[in-house]
Amino acid sequence: MCLAVPHTIETLLDDGRAVAVAGAVRTEIRTDLIENPSPGDTVLVHAGFAIEKLAPEDSKELLDLWEEIRRVSGVDYAG
Repeated sequence: MCLAVPHTIETLLDDGRAVAVAGAVRTEIRTDLIENPSPGDTVLVHAGFAIEKLAPEDSKELLDLWEEIRRVSGVDYAG
């Protein structure tokens, strides 16, 4: 089973890299597999690679669902 977690691109780096955020976790990801990544884009990340860029209307719903999962699980990623 594969799991892709939604991240929001914060900063583009060089050579197909970016800094992205999921909850309070900031990480470096690869963007080689998606077209025209931009800061503010919500992407699905699997194994450190952005594998899909989400449409804005889809990204809000998915980010809200992940926040609900965090809340229900009792895991606090707020920092």
